Amino acid sequence: MLDQFTLIYRYDGSFDGLLCCVFESYDKKEIPTEIILPDISQTLLFAAKEIRTDVQKANRVLASIPEKMGFDALNFIQRAFLTCAPKKELYILLFLRLGYRHGRSVMDMLADDAVHTLFKAVKHLDNESHLLKGFVRFSIFSNVLVAEIEPKNCVLPLMTQHFCERYPEERFLIYDKTHGMALVYHPYQSAIIPIDDLELPEPDEQEQSYRALWQLFYDTIEIQGRHNPKCRMGHMPKRYWKYTTEFGSSSKKSLLKLENTAKFLIP
Repeated sequence: MLDQFTLIYRYDGSFDGLLCCVFESYDKKEIPTEIILPDISQTLLFAAKEIRTDVQKANRVLASIPEKMGFDALNFIQRAFLTCAPKKELYILLFLRLGYRHGRSVMDMLADDAVHTLFKAVKHLDNESHLLKGFVRFSIFSNVLVAEIEPKNCVLPLMTQHFCERYPEERFLIYDKTHGMALVYHPYQSAIIPIDDLELPEPDEQEQSYRALWQLFYDTIEIQGRHNPKCRMGHMPKRYWKYTTEFGSSSKKSLLKLENTAKFLIP
């Protein structure tokens, strides 16, 4: 039997797998000190207990959450699972154990370390997904709108409805490079699928012209006397600039080529 103070769970990284960790914790009357993914096993000093994903066990835990502590708690832990918070799995397990004892009031127990940590993580997730709804920039490749992002959190599930409703008749793909997944959409059907890597072709001449024109427009409407890089970074953190068209590089030749066209578009 594993020592309670060195008890480590290893699970497959899925939400169902995490719910099975919660089931195991109650079934064996134990609380792990850590819950890890398979790919970090080589760094452990102690043996890890393998928790196999069982859909029936996961469904039992899933059904019990709204019954014991309300649907708000269920929605909360589903979003907490999408965050980049360190040890989020352990905090979710501790949150649920607290919720089974105290019911709906667990959502107000911000003095508890697990609850407070998860609330901060979920707020960060919500803020990042909100920002990216405005910061995503699409390019056209073979009549498909394609965008790349590198978020800290797993934001695609929170962005799906927004973009599907905004572009209902388009075909688009948003690639999350950080987590190796993509939101793919063609009219009235969407899915989030795993993608190990995405190599895009070089933009064609028309796409390059659109990019250069957008950059020229962005530079032209700026009020030079109010140029404030520090303020801009406050509203759009620099880590988002990499895939933002208006901050991309374009040659002076391309800008000069489009200058006369822009004069007709910009009073």
